[in-house]
Amino acid sequence: MDPRLKAELLVQAILRLYDHEMIPAYLRRRGDADAGAVAVKISLSRDSAVLFTQARDGEGRAAWFKTEPQDDAAVEAMLAKAISRDPDLWIVEAEDGKGRFPLDGPIIR
Repeated sequence: MDPRLKAELLVQAILRLYDHEMIPAYLRRRGDADAGAVAVKISLSRDSAVLFTQARDGEGRAAWFKTEPQDDAAVEAMLAKAISRDPDLWIVEAEDGKGRFPLDGPIIR
């Protein structure tokens, strides 16, 4: 199993990377500092967004799951469902019409 970075440190890194790229981003929801999962909502426009959530690939390695662009209400419903399953979920929200995600690593679609 891959070593896991504490959630709070991962969120801080995501926010710094967005800041470095001069993309507006903020912490929308704080979860458990050590073990919470992380979701990143990227608003593409006023009413569409994409969501990245932590996942594992078929071989158990850390990856990110990316949704297709959807209307904002659908993404908010996914976040509400995720919070009901994991009350320790961290949520970062960014506003970027290009949908840039600042972390390297495998992305599952």
